[in-house]
Amino acid sequence: MRQLVYNILFNQNKALSLYEIEQHFDNAERSTIFRTLKTFQDNNLIHSIDDGTGAVKYALCDDDCACNIDDLHIHFLCNKCGQTHCLKDTPIPKILLPDGFSLKSANFVIKGICSNCS
Repeated sequence: MRQLVYNILFNQNKALSLYEIEQHFDNAERSTIFRTLKTFQDNNLIHSIDDGTGAVKYALCDDDCACNIDDLHIHFLCNKCGQTHCLKDTPIPKILLPDGFSLKSANFVIKGICSNCS
């Protein structure tokens, strides 16, 4: 199952929800797929994206990703096709927080029309 889910994510150029991954299987339990995604995330193979659509999406990390603050990048949600793309070459801008605050994660989603829908 791990290899199958990995291959699905590897062959996509967009982030996928659990439901979208589930559609690639005829007889797989949703809980098995979710556990696989959780294992991947715990081992920094994938990252999750909350793009505001109500479904968390998942995408493969780059080989050199450690899933820390410096690895965070912007995501793009197309308003027309609904696909979420990782803009891996566009890091999240540095955020200056007040004293005593510490950044653990950030979610930066830009919404518009992707190149496929333009």
